Amino acid sequence: MTDKKNLRIIDANLNRLREGIRVVEDIFRYVYDDKPIASKLKSLRHLARIDEYTTILSTRDVENDVLRESIKSEQNRTDLFSILIANFKRAQESARVLEELSKLISIKASENFKYIRYELYSLETALTKITSNSK
Repeated sequence: MTDKKNLRIIDANLNRLREGIRVVEDIFRYVYDDKPIASKLKSLRHLARIDEYTTILSTRDVENDVLRESIKSEQNRTDLFSILIANFKRAQESARVLEELSKLISIKASENFKYIRYELYSLETALTKITSNSK
């Protein structure tokens, strides 16, 4: 497998990835009523997993996370669009970290996270088309 510190990074980024996708998914589902995009996001969220989840979960150490507190930019959202962009970026960045670190576990998992990342890039482009049409 890999050492505990690497698994802790994987755990944190799995959480970030799924959380970011879920925020975007819910907005497309409940605000835009866009079933195709919401369904695609749901599928991506369900793809975001690693088989060794129990082992990874055992490395979680929330109490000792040195950056647990939010910074100002994380607390500052001006509108729904800024929430969407922040969460797309959060998910894309996490997918990239997972793509790299999961190479220590499984090339298949790494390719899976690469696929998720590129799908998120495409969906983010769809967002800009939706929001520009609604202006």
